[in-house]
Amino acid sequence: MLVNLNYIFNQYKDQCIAAFNVFGYEDAVSVIKAAEELNKPVILMANTPAIKHMPIPILGKMLCSLADISSVPVCVHLDHSTNLEDVIAAIKAGFTSVMFDCSQLEYDENVKKTKVVVKLAHSNNVSVEGEIGSVGYNDPSVTAKSEYTEISAAKRYAEATDIDALAIAVGTVHRMVTQSAMIKFDLIKQIRDVTNVPLVIHGSSGVKDSDLTLLAQYGIRKINLGTVLRLAFGNTMRETLKQYPEMFDRIDVFKFSMDAVYKEAKSKMLAIEY
Repeated sequence: MLVNLNYIFNQYKDQCIAAFNVFGYEDAVSVIKAAEELNKPVILMANTPAIKHMPIPILGKMLCSLADISSVPVCVHLDHSTNLEDVIAAIKAGFTSVMFDCSQLEYDENVKKTKVVVKLAHSNNVSVEGEIGSVGYNDPSVTAKSEYTEISAAKRYAEATDIDALAIAVGTVHRMVTQSAMIKFDLIKQIRDVTNVPLVIHGSSGVKDSDLTLLAQYGIRKINLGTVLRLAFGNTMRETLKQYPEMFDRIDVFKFSMDAVYKEAKSKMLAIEY
């Protein structure tokens, strides 16, 4: 069932929902398979590399089609969009949620641009996620500042923009390949105490499973995961071709990687339960 982010937050109050970056049919259907087995809602996200590889109209229609036939609620979310054109394209393609990421801009400019997107998205029943503070990248090719979220700024930003979800920076980093993130749980509590908007953690591939559980216990409502699935898919493909050097049909190769993604997604969804 295709739903927006607000539907999930309202129907699954006080629960933390897993959100996964996917890049095509193979990983998307594997994530949904895990969600259906656990009877849990899930969020499929398309980030900048994904929409560069596959145009928004094509990717959006495919993900929405998968969501439509799913037995569990599925939100289709545009992750880290930085321009209005992509947001408009995503809404036209059926995305039910967008993140408009102005975290690299000054506070006033962030608020101004986010409010424009909120007005447009809400008129189309599309949820909006914003970010205050900035989650950095464990990737030298990405130039982005990294700064913790200020408590007062989070409160003001949430109230000024009318966003539906707020991404905060509390110690995680995008594209981490080891689970070594040092999270400021005290900062999460302080932000949670002054805001009424659901809070989101990005860069959660670098978070150990026990801390994923803690994030849920501290009131985080959405946990973003991407690198863990990419590692599962790519590493499994590498090992499959080593084990079966004569294999050349990508459908046969993908079966192994799809199973690895399904298992990883299921494991992470179970980890955030409490």
